[in-house]
Amino acid sequence: QVQLVESGGGLVQAGGSLRLSCAASGRTFSNYNMAWFRQAPGKEREFVAFIGWTAGSDYVDSVKGRFTIYRDNAKKTVYLQMNSLKPEDPAVYYCAADPDGAAYYRRQTAYDYWGQGTQVTVSS
Repeated sequence: QVQLVESGGGLVQAGGSLRLSCAASGRTFSNYNMAWFRQAPGKEREFVAFIGWTAGSDYVDSVKGRFTIYRDNAKKTVYLQMNSLKPEDPAVYYCAADPDGAAYYRRQTAYDYWGQGTQVTVSS
């Protein structure tokens, strides 16, 4: 069983930055693929960023160049550094873990474990 706890959300002005953290339990965190998804009100949950156990990463086009996903295996934590936040970025951001290394990592169904979410709000 893996537990994920997100933190770091909050209110920020457009153009500002936030760093989200996701702390994981589990002895083999370094072997997990990890991702961030987000869900805005009235919208479906969408893929934001991925980092594999080999540290390869991928991003949805709308955040490329602004967001960076990285991990610290010693701390069992994955981060999402969000810069140049835009009015379209507000959502509840969720961390997800995939212990099995599914190839379809942009899909929610690839992930077995989810955090409770952290709210990001951007003021214009």
